[in-house]
Amino acid sequence: MFPQLLYMLWAIAFHLPLAASQSNATAQDPHTDPFYQPPPGFETSPPGTIFRERVIATSFFGIVPDPVEAHQLLYRTTAINGSAITSVTTVFKPARPLTDRFVSFHTAYDSASVTCDPSYQYQLGVVQTDLISTFEFLFLQRHLLHGYIVSAPDHEGPDAALGAGRLAGMAVLDSMRAVINYNKTIGFSTSRPAIAATGYSGGAIATGWAASLHSFYAPELNVFAWVMGGTPSNLTGTFYYLDGKMYSGFIPAAIDGLSKPSAYGPQLLPIMDAIATEQGKLLLNYANTHCVPADLGHWPNKSMLSTDVQILGPDLLLEPTVHSVLGENLLGAHPEDTPIAPVLVYHGLKDEIIPYENVPIMVDAWCNAGATVHFTTYVNGGHARTLLGSLTDTAEYIDSAFNGSLSWGCSSQFKRMVLRPDGMEEELEPEYRRLMGKLDHADEVTDQCDV
Repeated sequence: MFPQLLYMLWAIAFHLPLAASQSNATAQDPHTDPFYQPPPGFETSPPGTIFRERVIATSFFGIVPDPVEAHQLLYRTTAINGSAITSVTTVFKPARPLTDRFVSFHTAYDSASVTCDPSYQYQLGVVQTDLISTFEFLFLQRHLLHGYIVSAPDHEGPDAALGAGRLAGMAVLDSMRAVINYNKTIGFSTSRPAIAATGYSGGAIATGWAASLHSFYAPELNVFAWVMGGTPSNLTGTFYYLDGKMYSGFIPAAIDGLSKPSAYGPQLLPIMDAIATEQGKLLLNYANTHCVPADLGHWPNKSMLSTDVQILGPDLLLEPTVHSVLGENLLGAHPEDTPIAPVLVYHGLKDEIIPYENVPIMVDAWCNAGATVHFTTYVNGGHARTLLGSLTDTAEYIDSAFNGSLSWGCSSQFKRMVLRPDGMEEELEPEYRRLMGKLDHADEVTDQCDV
């Protein structure tokens, strides 16, 4: 089901290039947009400091305007080595917001190119090259329909460090600080708004690590719940699970992401330069300049453990530096990295992209360290099916968290999901139909222009 969703969205995104090009000429790629560049001396400011702000026009598929009020903030966060870096979060404010709370939404952009940053892909007029952000933007609307202010950070940081969990966690926590610091515009009714955070797949890396680092990196944040599904809790296990299979294109993107300057570049780059073959270097460079749909289409059913790609062959993950970096990104490995707010963890038993077997290990580690974790296994769920079929459960969990009605302690359940044929929940269906109507209208306009 997952590849069909990607290819369907890609077809929609590129079906109307003329309409997209005429809608907004101001959106710039993060590579060239000065908004993404921090001011001189930013390093001395505390994490969460806002350096730039702007109002943007957001859209569905780059061409259908989303009428919600949207702001972007360039804020200070922290690299893996502790140095100062910046990232951007997009803040959505519904017409009648609940002003004592907000949701932090972590999309699974799963790419090592900043062109795929959600803050760029959300903008009106941008050709949609990262279709996961495009797809998940529909789910973000659900939180807005509930009246929640939503912050959607570029959690991979300024250089798209895919897979660097600790960096992503700090980027999320500092984006929360930035949103609170933006109170004069947002208009919170309290200095400590309640927060719920959610992310799936690559977005769950950011969510899980933000939950893990919360207690000592940003303990002042009033987080009520973390919601994470399809979690790559063990990068080594995920690497082996994907290698040589349909979704093997995720692997070079993750290696390139982990090798970014804000992540583990100082350690990993010399190793990768030494062991990568010419084919391997071309592969990593491709991942550095493309989004996940292109990555998957470029390198399916291939092995990163092949000597065609790197000279260590099957011993790649045993190389000491590589092994150490992957170990630093193992969720649940250290008791001090234990969430202090309740966590909903959910996963499809039949997930074909992220291995199920690593997730109960993470859950048990957190529970043994005193966390509150509610673990749901969807027995009939693959990767995309679980994302779609869990929408009601995850929304209800966030509502319950804000209402103070979550139970404490750990629990586990196995559940069979019932997925609507069109994949849309009832609350989202009016929005979906409105969107489809606008797409049909845009299609007619494009056809007339082509005549």
